Amino acid sequence: MTLTITLENEIEKEGELVINARTLTDEEFYEFCQRNSLLPIERNKERDIVVMAPADGFTSSRNFEFALYLGNWNNALPIPGIAFDSSGGFTLPNGAVRSPDASWVSAANWKAVPASLRSPAVPFSHIAPDFVVEIMSPSDRLKKAQEKMDEYVANGVKLGWLIDRTNRTVYVYRPNTPMDTLSDPATLSGDPELPGLTVNMTRVFQETL
Repeated sequence: MTLTITLENEIEKEGELVINARTLTDEEFYEFCQRNSLLPIERNKERDIVVMAPADGFTSSRNFEFALYLGNWNNALPIPGIAFDSSGGFTLPNGAVRSPDASWVSAANWKAVPASLRSPAVPFSHIAPDFVVEIMSPSDRLKKAQEKMDEYVANGVKLGWLIDRTNRTVYVYRPNTPMDTLSDPATLSGDPELPGLTVNMTRVFQETL
């Protein structure tokens, strides 16, 4: 199949390339992502394609370390859930397709989703993760990142961490709870949503590789 997109309305917005491609089917959007696999691509609730710049080396390495923390914690659980790195895409209830830098879904919530919406044949599983992490690159805009975190929580995410490495600040999101701002925390705890998950922030905030 040949995929051709006519860019009738292509705009650059806050460091992102937003493409009006609202007529694309889910399958065509997935093919677009596959053909541009080196670029971080999401889709907003209006079904516009959002193309972002790849993460810088520092941010990418911290994303990887967070995935390791999450994976090690998950594997030690009596009933492990599923941990995802930044390549995992999720179709949220509002129709947006998002790819957090790291995320986790409990075994119970994963099994509660109909198999037809989470099988390998489905490009982006129809589920909101229980937990998401977004690590900002220096070029990211805080307001835009916070709007994405609000979207996660509004669509069912139980715990979200937005990490601003530049300002050594973490914004913690939970449903029906005001955002909590942590200045230069030594550690982050996932309790009570993710009991036992503790992340040492010293290396995350470290300025050298």
